[in-house]
Amino acid sequence: MKIHLDLDCYFVSAERTRDYRLKGKPVVVAKGSDKRIFANYKKDGVILGDTGAFNSVLEFKNNLNRIWQDEFIDEDGVVRGIVIAKSYETKPYGIKTGTPLKDALVMCPGLTVLPSDHLFYQKLSQKLKSFLELKIPLLEQYSIDEFFGDLDGWIKDDDTLEFITDLRDEIMDRFDLPITIGANRSKWIAKLITDKAKPFGVKVVHNDDINDFVDPIGIDEFPGIGRALSKKLRSRYIHTLGELKKKPNLLNSYGKTGQELYKRICGIDNEPIIQKSDRRAINISRNFKAVLDRNEIQRRMVILARYLSYSVMKLGLNPTTFYCKIRYEHGLKNSLSITQDRLFNERFMIDTALHMLDTLDTHKGYKIHYIGLSVSNFTNHSNKKTFSLLDYQEDKKQSILSAGLLKIRDKYGVDVIRYGCENILR
Repeated sequence: MKIHLDLDCYFVSAERTRDYRLKGKPVVVAKGSDKRIFANYKKDGVILGDTGAFNSVLEFKNNLNRIWQDEFIDEDGVVRGIVIAKSYETKPYGIKTGTPLKDALVMCPGLTVLPSDHLFYQKLSQKLKSFLELKIPLLEQYSIDEFFGDLDGWIKDDDTLEFITDLRDEIMDRFDLPITIGANRSKWIAKLITDKAKPFGVKVVHNDDINDFVDPIGIDEFPGIGRALSKKLRSRYIHTLGELKKKPNLLNSYGKTGQELYKRICGIDNEPIIQKSDRRAINISRNFKAVLDRNEIQRRMVILARYLSYSVMKLGLNPTTFYCKIRYEHGLKNSLSITQDRLFNERFMIDTALHMLDTLDTHKGYKIHYIGLSVSNFTNHSNKKTFSLLDYQEDKKQSILSAGLLKIRDKYGVDVIRYGCENILR
């Protein structure tokens, strides 16, 4: 039997572990533009090594004086930021993930607002993972607040409900974190079960009962069916998973991906628990108050590229695909992906980032409020690359220099060595 574990309202629940006064109250965790990374003072960045393939690598230590007004009320008095997590007590007020914070405050006058503290959430998640590894023979971390486990050969199927009930209660006792656990032979049906058993629930669906459970559920609720596919299915008058199961050719037309999705819906995918996934990408991005000055935009790009380079070097990776995205005011956006088979180094990362920014920025008269960078397509034993001979010698020199910078920053902080352009605040 496979199980799926999903922490309930994780960011809010994590905050409640260190402040019991938040329990039973309508609480949201909000995120705005992170002003720290672009500031000239030294920041306390922490690299989190084993965080799973989808979790953040670099986080910052937060100031203990976490007054939400300092972070979310701009100098012009405007409340900025969005809700990224909410407690169940906010449900009657209609607050959702993604709700603008200014709207949430109007919708719920007694709302408690907390700035996000992702470093704390990551560390608490890692502690829980270490505990779960002692309880479950095969464990896969799917996200910061979700895990899959395989109990085959460890717990009899008939004893699964008792096991996951005890596990849920023990997690609550040890960590003060409410969690929901679902179980089935298929990991993706187990995830679907968890969604239906929230909050703080446990549920086992055996294969004999799988059709009765799955068929009435709406197609939008199944993991892997996104908006585009859902829209196409609804245009063919398919609204439930049961209706979709009766027409396998609709998904088979999408090739291997569609065939795998159909097996997941039927609970016959037999996909294994993956204890360790190779990281597919590393990214860094920031929203900020819209800026017109292109020198300031370039300064911020250099800072993000430097931080991203530090994360890549710290993890010993060599990316060959680089992606950049910018968003303008009025909803315009541009993105670019390039592949360069080069030996990675910080100088190359910064030059590449600035080159992509210059190429993408086709609306010089518009303000920019978002920059995102990511790297992927890492070289490894199964993805070997032949580096450019024309650039190799210079890249090797720069790589040695980057390794030296890494040692200094490990000792004194990521911001101890910066570039001259970073110090010009505009």
